Amino acid sequence: MNTTGASGVFAREYEALARAVEVGFAGGRVISVSFPPEVPDDAAEDHELLERIGAYLDGERDEFAGVAVGLTVPTDRRDVLEALRTVPYGEEVSVSRLTRLAALDADDPEDLELVTSALAENPVPLLLPDHRVQGGPHATPGGVREALRRVEGL
Repeated sequence: MNTTGASGVFAREYEALARAVEVGFAGGRVISVSFPPEVPDDAAEDHELLERIGAYLDGERDEFAGVAVGLTVPTDRRDVLEALRTVPYGEEVSVSRLTRLAALDADDPEDLELVTSALAENPVPLLLPDHRVQGGPHATPGGVREALRRVEGL
């Protein structure tokens, strides 16, 4: 099924997470990722991204770099989340390192607050991999975060 320009909600359960991954699309861009206990009744299960997520969870290296993401967050938070997307598969960074990657001052409490707020409110965890940040906060739930870290050897 070609769902490249899809809009809607797609979800599939994954044994590696002991829960589902739900992905919301608008105009072919991912606008949300969540981890419900099971697939919602109104979600379709057939989407290329769900196939990629399954392969990733089975150990296939994927940074999801080519996945179009539609962020509807303020520009300063978008800058932080785009910096987060540059953290490579299998590597982790501290909050202060992510702050510097976002061209902010890691010694400025306001900049650190901006980074932690962006992490906590990340609308597309997994694609914007907050599980690679040491010391969080994280939008990815704890059990899911630990599973993703295991997949990447962190």
